[in-house]
Amino acid sequence: MRNLLGLQRLAFRSFSSTARNQLKNKVPENQKIFQEDNGLPVHIKGGTVDVLLYRFTMAITLGGTGFSLYWLLTASQPRRK
Repeated sequence: MRNLLGLQRLAFRSFSSTARNQLKNKVPENQKIFQEDNGLPVHIKGGTVDVLLYRFTMAITLGGTGFSLYWLLTASQPRRK
């Protein structure tokens, strides 16, 4: 029972508004970056990391589509005897 009470106190301290490790609100800064009219699409405005994540996602998508089409074509062919 003591462990449960200790866990309850720990959880309360972690989620209370008086926690010492409060994070800074970065939403206004990010809004300025993403609402800036610089001609870039929104998925690239975040910088180099966003560009790399976008390209990696597109590569996986195209690779998976090609792989699926290959196996569909292979499955549609009659078996050789």
